Amino acid sequence: MPAGLSAREKQLVRKLVECGQQMEAIYWRQSDPGALQLLATTPDPKLRRLLMINGSRYDLIDENKPFVGVEPAPPGRNLYPKGLTRAQIEQYAKQHPDQRAQMYSSYTVVRWKGRELVGIPYSEEYRTPLRRAAMALREAADLSDDPAFARFLRLRSEAFLSDDYYPSDLAWMDLKDPKFDVIMGPYETYLDNLLGVKTSFSSAILIRNEQESRKLAIYQKYVPDIQDALPLAPEDRPSKRGHLTPMEVVDSPFRTGDLLHGYQAVADNLPNDPRIHQNKGSKKIFFKNFMDARVNDVILPLAKQMIAPDQAVKVTGEGYLATTVLHEISHGLGPAYARVDGKQQDIREAIGPAYSALEEAKADIVGMLGLKWLVDHGALPKNRLEEYYASEVGGIFRTIRYGVAEAHGRAEMMEFNFYSERKAIRRSGSRYIVDYARLTEAIAALARELLEIEAAGDRRRAERWFAKYDKMPPDVSAALQRVTDVPVDIEPLFDFPALPPH
Repeated sequence: MPAGLSAREKQLVRKLVECGQQMEAIYWRQSDPGALQLLATTPDPKLRRLLMINGSRYDLIDENKPFVGVEPAPPGRNLYPKGLTRAQIEQYAKQHPDQRAQMYSSYTVVRWKGRELVGIPYSEEYRTPLRRAAMALREAADLSDDPAFARFLRLRSEAFLSDDYYPSDLAWMDLKDPKFDVIMGPYETYLDNLLGVKTSFSSAILIRNEQESRKLAIYQKYVPDIQDALPLAPEDRPSKRGHLTPMEVVDSPFRTGDLLHGYQAVADNLPNDPRIHQNKGSKKIFFKNFMDARVNDVILPLAKQMIAPDQAVKVTGEGYLATTVLHEISHGLGPAYARVDGKQQDIREAIGPAYSALEEAKADIVGMLGLKWLVDHGALPKNRLEEYYASEVGGIFRTIRYGVAEAHGRAEMMEFNFYSERKAIRRSGSRYIVDYARLTEAIAALARELLEIEAAGDRRRAERWFAKYDKMPPDVSAALQRVTDVPVDIEPLFDFPALPPH
């Protein structure tokens, strides 16, 4: 329990924890129900730990290979019937156009009903845990001294029962510097490698760090200008002027679901609904306690072993924070929709399973383009650009240890190979050297490519691009394998259990 809270605030946190535990219970049903049964019955503490780290029986840093049994991870996990292929869904949707929207919804699971494919709403499939979650949020709202936050909690409790998250997303965007905040619900599509549209549940309790949050004002000021400067046609980069860009630095004393298992996010940009992006904007959240742990325990020691010494010293916590801030801002930049056959289409649906890696890469590269713009226009010191570049490369070496089955790892492996092709990164002895001038040129070229793919919703172009660039070179693999004293990631431990009590 965080220090310095009143008795009423502690009650509020407990109710938010109760809701988060229900998000965790749903996540296991989406990811791997068999793993949840194994977690509850195995006496082996090492196996329990592996299951908790991965949220499944599949090793997220070894291409999702099973560490229990031999059956591979289904591409759609438990969001689709076992054995169903993307081609079958697409063909069925063509033959039954009245059912397409239900099957492609971000808030349904697909199931066979006789010979028919149907989309079952999350509110029905996960009725019991969602009702419990809704009750916990209503009780939390009654304990909140912040009327706007209480209103959001009540609207989100209604969304759990209706699958309509739009009103509560709007209310969440309207919160003004709340002391308490939450991520609570279905957002990311990392579990869905079949269609790339189904969201998985997650939660995080957020407590605002006011001092650190104020430092983000310099970035907020220039978001519309960075959008206007992107190498895209004006019709593909809608103006961000007048849109909200709230940013918070927070400590997160509890997280579950998609935010807990595997890749430990140090920041988030939400909501993902393109309607919110187009009409309102998005919120950027930076988890300070997770950021500090990643930088100090992983990135800095790894950079010392992978990058030439004179450049490794330029990898810093502040530099990495700057790249992370611009990464999250850039999730909300670029096109809001794809142009497919003259019509607007959700980019996730247009791109399909490659979307998650594509979007992570776009945010990386547009973020670096944005940092260069801020330096060029005097908003950030010119003498820090090499620090930002070195910190970004240090972060790449951390992320590619996840392998290309994980969206962030696939994205940054592609980036590394593209930079290497352009001779912006090269091997020198046992370390790697960054050519800063060539890196500037490579970033500009890659930004144009990725933005154009998203704007056109060009699935084949995206798949061909990653097929060309997402393989790990043998020399990189060998260099990373020699690093045995630096963890791949942090493993969070909380005061409360992630799963609800039986």
